[in-house]
Amino acid sequence: MTIRLATPADVPEILSMIRELAEYERALVEVVATVEQLTAALFGGTEQSPGIEPITHHGGPAAMCHVAELPTPDSEGRTLAGMALWFLNFSTWKGRHGIYLEDLYVRPHLRGHGYGRALLATLAATAAAHGYGRVEWWVLDWNSPAVGFYESIGAIPMDEWTVHRLSGDALAELAATAPAPSRKSEPRTR
Repeated sequence: MTIRLATPADVPEILSMIRELAEYERALVEVVATVEQLTAALFGGTEQSPGIEPITHHGGPAAMCHVAELPTPDSEGRTLAGMALWFLNFSTWKGRHGIYLEDLYVRPHLRGHGYGRALLATLAATAAAHGYGRVEWWVLDWNSPAVGFYESIGAIPMDEWTVHRLSGDALAELAATAPAPSRKSEPRTR
């Protein structure tokens, strides 16, 4: 097994795993991302998705992805066993960044062989190396195999917090009421 940063050539297989995860989570119809969009978010704008920023307004990557890779059965190639797609968040209480794990996925026939643990260990090592304060993610309450796995590595559920989301029409409606930004307060972009 090899854990490494994804490359642009991995994006179609990463998107396939995102769809597999969404299907498992009973939300496949919600996946509208394209290879071009994911490539742009991870590695830079493309002709098909020129408006997607590959970096934040502070210059860091918009998203990162580690993959677990293993040799194919014929030993002539390699295939992806799983992936961890993540980005930086920030804790005002800790005064430093953390890692938000958007998707952790290991293909079903490869579960139980240490790929998920290796991906999470890589993120933990990344956080430790950069002085980040935590690694966090969401898990569906009904996904008992995942909950059990996460608890086995020492993750603690945040039971007192409820996730809120603003999207779709509600997001657009609220955005339309925003005051015009002054030139001084606009974030830096490249």
